[in-house]
Amino acid sequence: MSTAKKAKVMLVDDHAMLRHGMTMLINMEPDMEVFAEAGDGNEALAILKKNSNIDIVLLDVTLKTVSGFEVIKSIHALIPTLPVLFISMHDESVYAERALRAGARGYVMKQEPGEILLAAIREVLKGNVYLSKQMHEKVLKRMVTGSTEPEQLINTLTPSEFEVLHLIGQGHSSQEIAKLLCRSIKTIETHRFNIRTKLNLKDGADLIRYATRWISEEQH
Repeated sequence: MSTAKKAKVMLVDDHAMLRHGMTMLINMEPDMEVFAEAGDGNEALAILKKNSNIDIVLLDVTLKTVSGFEVIKSIHALIPTLPVLFISMHDESVYAERALRAGARGYVMKQEPGEILLAAIREVLKGNVYLSKQMHEKVLKRMVTGSTEPEQLINTLTPSEFEVLHLIGQGHSSQEIAKLLCRSIKTIETHRFNIRTKLNLKDGADLIRYATRWISEEQH
């Protein structure tokens, strides 16, 4: 691919150092370049309104102002055909399927080596969906066997509630979750209440048991 034909990549991540690392990695490739960067969803949308020639968006799941799951809805409302590849520190086994349902064309964990990210970008630019081999097999198996009732209930959670449930399952307290997601403790407690209501759980201890068991099942 000639220099003029380089795919234009946009990075949306609230960690400047991580964006810098990804930019260096991508700009070393002959067929792609980082064309734009944003630290949050609103900044990303402002850039996209002015630049319709971006070929792919790399979007973090957890942003300081709003969930990446909300941002992707706004991106597709603005440019329906623009492919989005989620990049995240969150476990693929828990988040990848939900990312695809939200309209993403793939999911890559930040812990993966650089060549995996580059391969994922190229796969999505070709019009394909990128998941790891293990996750691809898991999604296909679920499609064949069908969703279970607990999974249908989890699908009623908002993106923010889903993130909170995941972090509860990892053993984090409300204070720790508030810090990790840059939200107030009151907001996290509201999410916990809503999760319990939607999943028919009677109290906080029941919620912790459910979240821990759910995380364990998703990762196996």
